[in-house]
Amino acid sequence: MTDTSTRPGASSDASAVPEVELRGIVKRFPGVLACDHVDLAVATGEVHALMGENGAGKSTLMSVLYGLQRPDDGQVLLRGTAHRFTSPLQAIDAGLGMVHQGFKLFPSLSVTENVVYGSEPLRRGFVDRATARARVAELVERHGLQVPPDARVGDLPVGVQQRVEILKLLYRDARVLILDEPTAVLTPAEADRLLDVVRGLAAADRTVLLVTHKLHEVMAVSDHVTVLRDGRVTARLTTADTDPAAIAAAMTGREIDLDKRHPAGRPADEVLAVENLTVAAAQRDAKPLVDGVSLRVRAGEIVGVAGVAGNGQSELVEALAGLRPAAEGRVVVAGTEVASGGKGVSVARRRAAGLAYVPEDRGEVGAARTAPLADNLAMGFHRRAPIAGRGGLLRRSAIREHAARVVERFGVKAASGAVPIGTLSGGNQQKAILGREITHDAPLLVVEQPTRGVDIGSIENIHARLVEYRDAGHGILLVSAELSEILALSDRVLVMYEGRVVADLPRAEADSASVGLAMAGGSPPRADAPGRHARTASVPRQLGHEASSAPGAADGVVAPGSDPSAHSASSDAETRRPTERDADHD
Repeated sequence: MTDTSTRPGASSDASAVPEVELRGIVKRFPGVLACDHVDLAVATGEVHALMGENGAGKSTLMSVLYGLQRPDDGQVLLRGTAHRFTSPLQAIDAGLGMVHQGFKLFPSLSVTENVVYGSEPLRRGFVDRATARARVAELVERHGLQVPPDARVGDLPVGVQQRVEILKLLYRDARVLILDEPTAVLTPAEADRLLDVVRGLAAADRTVLLVTHKLHEVMAVSDHVTVLRDGRVTARLTTADTDPAAIAAAMTGREIDLDKRHPAGRPADEVLAVENLTVAAAQRDAKPLVDGVSLRVRAGEIVGVAGVAGNGQSELVEALAGLRPAAEGRVVVAGTEVASGGKGVSVARRRAAGLAYVPEDRGEVGAARTAPLADNLAMGFHRRAPIAGRGGLLRRSAIREHAARVVERFGVKAASGAVPIGTLSGGNQQKAILGREITHDAPLLVVEQPTRGVDIGSIENIHARLVEYRDAGHGILLVSAELSEILALSDRVLVMYEGRVVADLPRAEADSASVGLAMAGGSPPRADAPGRHARTASVPRQLGHEASSAPGAADGVVAPGSDPSAHSASSDAETRRPTERDADHD
């Protein structure tokens, strides 16, 4: 085990009592040792990152701390006092708070009503609304959260809803805040805003436990890092003394090439043709969400789609998959016309034509959460032998065998194929759904955010499987918010801005400078333009930062030079609701 710090904690006083201390925590589930004698100590005012691959035990450990799970052995201490929580209510009373991936908010109520719910200030036996609002407004001001106290929560972007969850904890005077994958559903600009909030909380002597897969966030905001692998601590690191490669190696047990760019593909026949596709906004007078898009994808190539969230990428792929109606345009999949002139065939017929689809919202769209993993992996195969037997009856043995092959090939961690897929970590759900769709062997794979909420080792595996699928003669349309992912995998890069494709860059011309400029509404420089590569370092690896740095940019992320009112329809469609309602269980 690596240890580059004499003791965890932001304080330099070695005698200081930790704000949080876990000693020898053991937690078992049937067939799984989730936490194997885990020790953890976190100082007051520290941001402590907890990292590990999917299923490493991170969320289980935090569930023990928060009273959601009872440890089989070990102790939980807060400021030196031992506690044995049997419910989250006891943990809250002791000064703990937790923000889950799936928000616990009432969309129809105001921010203030959500924050004070269950702890409302009373006056003469009635809720004192004025006092409640004043308290919430004071917390917003003190911590710089920029949340409107009177707004209806359902009308707020996801990033602001995240801050409402944090407000709930601060209202209950939580000294320790547990944030479980807090940026998994946020746009890059929203994620930056949240990291600023985390820094402010630590400066106010709050202690933050940050469960995340994102190495750049850990390096940007944390003081110390604890890494888990297979339920055990493999590294305790001081962030200032380490680097992303060392953290990745501690997570996976091997060296990871964080900047690998895969070899180019060999394009062949066309598997997707889109002509003048238009998706109308819900508001009659608003600009279309997708505005006359035309594109081509050939077998043997990966076409990446980049853009600031809310510029039509999600609506485009939903229209291609048949989940959203198109007002105009023509779509041809592997030679079969599936949409034309505002009319289109069903999702089932599109899949039969040769379209496989990995949605952004794996929990609500990509899987039946309460159904067994094996049954989810068999979806779409129920009319094929060997899963379909005589008379159309399903063969359970064939379903189990099929599931076992997918699980092994894609590294899905599950006790068995009988467990509900919704009980798996978010990353393992993602690998399962991607494995199912790739196994269909369709000519065209449309995939959104393939590595969202996935650990670094699994990202490497997913990227390898996508390249392998391309090299086997299939076409892939890839939508990702990770610029590094787009550049690592794509043979061509399309950039969407305000519902249109504003750039189509071949692999040789696609870099962070050219893509970033097009994302902001500018024209990409020519490949031979002088000084082009000199600007590369100023463009962040994740999409959205360029726009977020512009004057007046907000959580909806309006690019420089755009009309915010015209942009709002597409932006709101992207950001108003969380897309990952599934908690990342470990």
